[in-house]
Amino acid sequence: MSTAENQSHAHERKDPSEYGFLHSMESGAAVDGPGMRFVFFMSGCQFKCLYCHNPDTWKLHNGTYLDIDSVLKEIKGYARFLKFAGGVTFSGGEPMMQAPFVGAAARAIKEKYDLHIALDTQGFLHGNVEDDWFDAFDLIMLDIKHINPDTYLELTSQPLQPTLDFAQRMVRLKKEMRIRYVLVPDWTDAKEDVEKMADYVASLGDLVELVEVLPFHQLGTSKWEKLGLEYKLKDLRTPTPEEAEAARDIFRARGLTTT
Repeated sequence: MSTAENQSHAHERKDPSEYGFLHSMESGAAVDGPGMRFVFFMSGCQFKCLYCHNPDTWKLHNGTYLDIDSVLKEIKGYARFLKFAGGVTFSGGEPMMQAPFVGAAARAIKEKYDLHIALDTQGFLHGNVEDDWFDAFDLIMLDIKHINPDTYLELTSQPLQPTLDFAQRMVRLKKEMRIRYVLVPDWTDAKEDVEKMADYVASLGDLVELVEVLPFHQLGTSKWEKLGLEYKLKDLRTPTPEEAEAARDIFRARGLTTT
């Protein structure tokens, strides 16, 4: 693979399903889906979340150029292990920013290696793809930032409704889901908000196999500084283990499996 800058002329001549831009890869991830995962973190995100720990993924063409053959070559040496130990996850950024390529790559992986494939997304761009785009994905990891539309907009710079519509679409398509909820002090940790979120997630039914309550952290602060961006949450504390567990208990009270 070469850099996006060196491939600028090449990608302009290709169909967008043939190439993509990659922020980074991880070959032994344990928190991006069931088991051990090979994760493609794709470049590009239309959200500007106040607590984002990877703002360096926001710009699409900041990543490394890759094509379908490159994806398959990267996985080749791990495929036999991943077959029984986990699978592949497309994350980001927001992988649906590059839906033609990510969809084609997922299909190619499924056809060649028959691996479990997960999509880590906030679902906002789902209206740009047809139902069969999701056929290669075995699990949808849906990040719902907040259940209040006004707070959601303030947190992300985007409206909430498309994400909720996406969740309902996954129910219609009978896709297994994991819901991810970042617990941010003073933003997403109010009991009434967590209760409303838990009620909504419970309404999605048995397709929700797990709810992940993820405590806010400050590990991305240096990236904001390096990019010359103002990080408004730089003085915010991390939730205590007790606070995180209290939030999980709210989901558990609705019959949801939670970590």
